[in-house]
Amino acid sequence: MSQNQQLRIGWVGFHMEGIPALRALIDAGHKPVVVLTLKPTALEKRSGRIFYKEIFASDQLDIREIGNVNDPDAQEILRSAQLDVLFVIGWSQILKPETLSLARLGVIGAHASYLPKNRGSAPINWAIINGETSTGNSLMWLDASVDAGDIIDQMPFAIEPYDTCETLYQKVAQTNAAMILRAVQRIAAGERPGVPQAHGNDPLLARRRPEDGLIDWSQPARRVYDFIRALTRPYPGGFSWLNGRKHFVWNAALPGLHSTAAAPGAVLGPCYSPTEAACGQVVQCGDGPIILLEVEEEGGQILRGKNLSEANWKGTQWKPQP
Repeated sequence: MSQNQQLRIGWVGFHMEGIPALRALIDAGHKPVVVLTLKPTALEKRSGRIFYKEIFASDQLDIREIGNVNDPDAQEILRSAQLDVLFVIGWSQILKPETLSLARLGVIGAHASYLPKNRGSAPINWAIINGETSTGNSLMWLDASVDAGDIIDQMPFAIEPYDTCETLYQKVAQTNAAMILRAVQRIAAGERPGVPQAHGNDPLLARRRPEDGLIDWSQPARRVYDFIRALTRPYPGGFSWLNGRKHFVWNAALPGLHSTAAAPGAVLGPCYSPTEAACGQVVQCGDGPIILLEVEEEGGQILRGKNLSEANWKGTQWKPQP
């Protein structure tokens, strides 16, 4: 492709992780000729969803709402756009071979891990749950396999003890923007960047569902803490039962104390602080306590700060069922 010829770019996405990258493309003069996103009815069921028509209302993008990128109607939109390259960023469906063939140079996707490690579903959530201290983001050409195409670019980043799934996805979003801009510049200059992945025998990460969020208080405190921060908003949340009612735990703190004096799940008492955000309830885990900082009763109120520390929970116990 001639350097002065404009790439015909398409975009598919619904997740917040794609927003900085699409904004960067637009600002750099690489506005997509068509953007596909999910219909509002389908978006309601998705974690991390973003309403593209609202975010990009002033950018005069051709935004089409679809149910499935592999449906004939969606394929015809992409075919009619006569694309050079299609970006699929923040999308949960695996593209069929026919859909993958609808851009002249190919389809590019991102996977929120430092491939080939953590191929499969929910890599950010799993990385935190599994206690990993670093991960990354990978840009690749999509093919019929799962997260196994040629690598275009990669950027590593740390998983800090203070991170949640949301803050890590912010890192994913920013690295998406940097890598996609670099890739477009190289492609526009006539290059097709990419190197084959080194494939190992690690199994694909399993898809996570809301019911997988049950908290196991018998686990070490660090694992319980990691589990809670891996599943917090915008995801469905870790949950447990107290006094026969289901509660979601949205935020917690890890004191780093070792104790096995109480049963796992036992509420040891309130945590008071002049700093209201540090108020909460202390709960025993397998090898020590954690402090719950934000709890929501299903269908009820959200407790945090003073309202949480003053809850009369001491002596009760979190359980895996009502």
